[in-house]
Amino acid sequence: MNKYTGKTFQFPSPAKLNLFLHVVGKREDGYHELETLFQFLNYSDSIEISVTEGSEITLLTPINGVKTEDNLIVKAAHLLQEKIRLKSTNPLVVMGAKIRINKILPMGGGLGGGSSNAATILVALNLLWQSNFSTKQLAKLGLSLGADVPIFIHGFAAFARGVGEQLTPAKPKECWYLVCKPQISITTSSVFSSTDLPRNTPHLSNDNFNKFYCDEDLFDNNKYHNDCQTMVIKHYDEVANLLAWLIEYAPSRMTGTGACVFSRFSSEKEAIELQKKLPDGVYSFVAQGQNKSPLISVVKVIEN
Repeated sequence: MNKYTGKTFQFPSPAKLNLFLHVVGKREDGYHELETLFQFLNYSDSIEISVTEGSEITLLTPINGVKTEDNLIVKAAHLLQEKIRLKSTNPLVVMGAKIRINKILPMGGGLGGGSSNAATILVALNLLWQSNFSTKQLAKLGLSLGADVPIFIHGFAAFARGVGEQLTPAKPKECWYLVCKPQISITTSSVFSSTDLPRNTPHLSNDNFNKFYCDEDLFDNNKYHNDCQTMVIKHYDEVANLLAWLIEYAPSRMTGTGACVFSRFSSEKEAIELQKKLPDGVYSFVAQGQNKSPLISVVKVIEN
């Protein structure tokens, strides 16, 4: 008998920032080679999971505009079930779940919300179903759902290479951020398919991997930037105008493929003060950077 059956648990599904994002090449398979620095935020969707004895996966809170079968939450749960089936000779070992999400992370914002949701499902159900896959195995599984899923599964701030799955732990300063999003959403595919996307930023030196995050200014645009931002501000005036406004007050940059822009502060108070001045119609929140995902802490509490 699974000790978690019939019980309900809450798991965070945090946002991430790309503190910088360099596109250093394009691969033959069409994917892009990246160099980026990931950090989590203490701002999360919340996912509630109840383990069931049957194998049915039920999403109790469908997301508007997303077919249930296309939702990364459902796809992640089914993917883990399939992995368990391949691992076990007993079909009865495959369990199900009822899942509810309180969605606060904006879609099309570059905060990794969908990837984070998928990662939380894989990590949480691996625990609750007692399937005992390693973090490395889960990350490999998650990569098939999206390039950003592995970072959320590993749960530590990291410098990433490849498509974003080759991770080196890092400890950037845990600053306060004002995160803003204009009233548009941007798809990842539209950015990476654009002819205006820079694809030849030089590789960063290997000597810097373990030291430059802590003592260098990551907003030094001579060294670090977001290549996707270069493309987006050409095509999306809403992002360009918001970014230009924010830069007047604080170091600011777009995260991921956008449309969210983040501004750095040394205190929560400073971030909130600027938030009060934002133009009308801009979605925003204030959060602190975290080098450890809150998901990992919650999992350890439930395990113990």
